[in-house]
Amino acid sequence: MKQLEKGSKKLLNAWAFYDWANSVYTLTIASSIFPIFYSALFMSEVKKVTAFGFEFKSTALITFVTAFTFLIVALTSPILSGIADYVGNKKNFMKFFCYVGGLGCIGLYWFSLEHIHISLLFYFMGLIGYWGSLVFYNSYLPDIAFPEQQDKVSARGFSMGYIGSVLLLVFNLAMVMKPEFFGFDVSIAPEILASGNASEIASATEAANNAASMNAMRVSFITVGLWWILFSQYTFYILPKGVSSGQKVTKAIVFNGFRELKLVWKDLTENLRLKRYLLAFFVFSMAVQTIMLVAVYFGEEEIAWGDSGEKTMGLITSILIIQLVAVAGATLTSKASYKFGNIKTLIVVNCIWMALCFYAYFMITPKDFYIAAAFVGFVMGGIQSLARSTYSKFLPETKDTTSYFSFFDVAEKIGIVIGMVIFATIDQITGSMRNAILFLFIFFLVGIILLLRVPKTN
Repeated sequence: MKQLEKGSKKLLNAWAFYDWANSVYTLTIASSIFPIFYSALFMSEVKKVTAFGFEFKSTALITFVTAFTFLIVALTSPILSGIADYVGNKKNFMKFFCYVGGLGCIGLYWFSLEHIHISLLFYFMGLIGYWGSLVFYNSYLPDIAFPEQQDKVSARGFSMGYIGSVLLLVFNLAMVMKPEFFGFDVSIAPEILASGNASEIASATEAANNAASMNAMRVSFITVGLWWILFSQYTFYILPKGVSSGQKVTKAIVFNGFRELKLVWKDLTENLRLKRYLLAFFVFSMAVQTIMLVAVYFGEEEIAWGDSGEKTMGLITSILIIQLVAVAGATLTSKASYKFGNIKTLIVVNCIWMALCFYAYFMITPKDFYIAAAFVGFVMGGIQSLARSTYSKFLPETKDTTSYFSFFDVAEKIGIVIGMVIFATIDQITGSMRNAILFLFIFFLVGIILLLRVPKTN
């Protein structure tokens, strides 16, 4: 296919369409159905699991694996981006991570506590596939869009992602809540029916419905993997391959990514605006990503739901609220940044996040959680799209966009590792996720102070 010109509508839409393909991972696996499924595997109140020779609290195990995955992504992305710069084929790297992630999601169908290590491997594959592909996806932005287009196309990508992921989640939610409509077995043993014991029949019916819902959740993981892999094909077909240097990959080139990061760090000393913005991003992104990764676990543990059915419906409903509101949030934030400027808009958004941390500490009822979900959705869509496009706009004139976005990605991932470790430590010591959420207030406050120090020009 003939390479499209930079800034062309078809090229921009094809780039944004990858958000449609991969955002189903963050919604179904990271944010909603998998956390509910994982929690349901533990039947007792004391949720413990043995893995790697140690006994973990269930949520602590997933938190550690998640933090470890982000650490791996942070360490390997410089190597991969360095290779991609030389072979001029970042699209192949993006494909690789896409397929690893998609297959990892499909593998979650077999997730079980009895085979916890292989199960966690599938979880690891999905997570590393998603975030690994984003390194190369984000680095395409300045290659395919002019500076004046980047805010808009970045917001379009997030909006497409939210819409696509909500469509699949609604389908998966229907399967989980009404599994019998989709052919899942909800029958109970004939001898129990024949007994005529109302209590036994009710108990058996509930158990059958719960088992069918769990099977539906497992199937939903397959739908995520297939959606991600299949819809990404359009993006891969349209995006340019890249410009090859004609050099073979050697040991020096493999580790060139770290040297490139060192050069980027050196360049930052001469680019005060980009340096100060990146520091501010590191701090507030640490809190944003941590909240997004633990939100459902917080709702599952800290909110007073009526029963397991209400809890499942309530948690997924709140996620849907977040996604739907986020579409408007990303669009309105893009417009606000055009009128008031990126930094001023980010400061306001961080103020809202700061207020939400304080509000979350006092949440008790499902209604409280739904209200918080609406505000989280509004600022989540805005801060993600604007943070990415602001960094892109502040970059110096360079063809080496992959290294700069690799640096951006490494900063984000290290921030996530630190944020999650801090969150888990406070949760473990104090015994309450509320205290951990409240502590994130500090990160947003510091982020605002640092954003105020970003100069208008370099």
